[in-house]
Amino acid sequence: MRISTKFILLIFTSVLVAQDAIIINDGKYKATINRDNWGVPHVHGRSDGDAAFGLAYAHAQDDFKTIQNVLVASRGMLGQLYGVKLKSIKGFFDLLKGKGTGVKGIENIANDYYVHVIGIWDGLDKRYINEVPADVRDVCDGYAAGINLYVKDNPKAAYKKLYPVQGIDIVAGFMHRTPLFYGFGGVIRKLMRAEPPTLIGLGPEEEKDPMQMLASNVIAVAPKRSADGYTRLMVNSHQPWSGPVAWYEAHISSDDGWDMVAGLFPGSPVGFVGHNPDLGWGHTINDPDLIDVYHLTINPDNENQYWYDGNWRDLEVKKTKIKVKILGPLSWKVKRDLYRSIHGPVLKTDHGTYAIRYASMGDLRLIEQWYRMNRAHNLTEFKKAMAINAIPMFNTGYADKSGNIYFVYNARIPKRHPDLDWRSIVPGDTSVYLWTEYLPFEDLPQIENPPGGFIYNCNNTPYLCTDDPSDFPDRLPAYAGVDMHQTNRALRALELYGQDKSITREEFLRYKYDKKYSQESLVVEVLRKFIKDSKTIRKELKPGIDLLNSWDFSGELENRAAALGFLTFRHVGFNPEKYTYDYDKIVEKLAAAVEFLTTNYGRIDVPLGEVQRLRHGTADLPLAGGPDMLRAIYTKNDENIMKGVAGDCYVQFVEWDANGNVRAESIHQFGASTSVESSTHYDDQAELFSKEIMKLIRP
Repeated sequence: MRISTKFILLIFTSVLVAQDAIIINDGKYKATINRDNWGVPHVHGRSDGDAAFGLAYAHAQDDFKTIQNVLVASRGMLGQLYGVKLKSIKGFFDLLKGKGTGVKGIENIANDYYVHVIGIWDGLDKRYINEVPADVRDVCDGYAAGINLYVKDNPKAAYKKLYPVQGIDIVAGFMHRTPLFYGFGGVIRKLMRAEPPTLIGLGPEEEKDPMQMLASNVIAVAPKRSADGYTRLMVNSHQPWSGPVAWYEAHISSDDGWDMVAGLFPGSPVGFVGHNPDLGWGHTINDPDLIDVYHLTINPDNENQYWYDGNWRDLEVKKTKIKVKILGPLSWKVKRDLYRSIHGPVLKTDHGTYAIRYASMGDLRLIEQWYRMNRAHNLTEFKKAMAINAIPMFNTGYADKSGNIYFVYNARIPKRHPDLDWRSIVPGDTSVYLWTEYLPFEDLPQIENPPGGFIYNCNNTPYLCTDDPSDFPDRLPAYAGVDMHQTNRALRALELYGQDKSITREEFLRYKYDKKYSQESLVVEVLRKFIKDSKTIRKELKPGIDLLNSWDFSGELENRAAALGFLTFRHVGFNPEKYTYDYDKIVEKLAAAVEFLTTNYGRIDVPLGEVQRLRHGTADLPLAGGPDMLRAIYTKNDENIMKGVAGDCYVQFVEWDANGNVRAESIHQFGASTSVESSTHYDDQAELFSKEIMKLIRP
């Protein structure tokens, strides 16, 4: 598909043209919302609270349902809104027992139970006033007011029992979803199985939460590494393309000096990644050990007492009722007892009683930290914001107009007793093993202005975030669970950026869209072993083996082996520490891939661009790239195609010249109006995304 000259002109003028300017005002907050030709909102207010007010209203215009679902979930009201469907009379009794056997939609109850288990709302009213600074409360209150105004203007779209929302709801939303980002839900599911788990840490893909983070890249080069003396930053997140952790783009500004072009999630009043005129940053997912499970010894004469430091200690017991819609207007209240120990929330199971302790448990400062990062104007201010250390995870790569680059393995790692294997369930009967402090922020792996002028992270070990392994001689304790692997993206970043000592602008962009597997990557290792083991594979699969053996490990559109390769090996993932070679499983995947391609295309050597597609709204476009490539594309089989569902999504490319002038481009895989199918902005960026072209956002 060709892109017209008119379309190209639109790409580079869109940021300069304002459309559909509106002024919103609720009597306390006031904001202006301008949308460019791509529908991206540019919101402005006199104060930062006004700007957040405008952001909320604009985002609600584009994706109100997801924002509302986030708020409903954090209130523990999904069961009330969406309810459950009973598959039989038995399902009613399963519901009473908290089981999902005969119940469809049990995940709604599970969410509401989770909200009560971790105690999000316990004393939150007072804590919000006492622990959240006034300027941060103003931003949260303004954002809540923007949602309320949208509901007032669009009452039919709203779940009336939820409103009005308040700033406290916005903070609660962060407290609700953050533990899910790093696998809290998977830990609960493991504990609720028939047998106690051996390892607590996240394991197979099926353990993931819908809100768990996926992957990302961040790359920065200093002037010394650029052919033209520019500082460059690539913010390149790999997230699901829809749902509560799908990106939304906005430009947020105020007379008070907030000026951020950002990617953010539904329900967020601040940018998570992006840039202001002075600096920018990107996050990537890291995987430190942030959750611990303690086994409690229960008093045989009193099931609500546990042994601790030589005495029986009472569990805190609280009764709760979870309201669940079961049929039309009919609802039922599921009664549950909630327990808490000195370690944290407690779960009683058939095989034992366990307490869960997790990083940033009950911390209200998550929004504050991102807000201070948004408002930073130099590296000193940015590092001060990072040192709040409330955000419990996310590698952070940074660059600024002064030519500084910086990387930190951001994590809130508990100070644990060194004698235990903290990946397993640990004893809960002594204060010796109860951690109450975290490793200091300054002890985290980090580097400012490395000698090579290059930093990167692609969900790999932080000890290899530059082109020189000697930059990180120190290591954190083993109990920190620091990532030690290299992804394919990390290997390719080193093979491309890391080997180029004078990177031009064109090279910087071309490397980001690289579509190759390194010869040292996990996929190549697994494929070669599989082919070696397949000498006696059944006859009908031998053509597939031959095609895989001829693959050059490229994900270009015209590549005729890539589709079969991705379908067969996309389950491998990118973390060698979490992958176990299984020959029979790969044979099963290969057989399914051969059947899928043969049934739908009549052959197995189909050009990748024919089968790997971006389908959204009216768009039906070819996609190059693949799993764990720098051009990351993750798919699922949908009818006769491999449909893109995650990977490269919101991308920002930011650069500063020698005088500190900023220029930035971005792209979204769909468009600004993320859930309004009737909008022209529902899919208007898809063609650019397919062509690997970005639009100008800051000239």
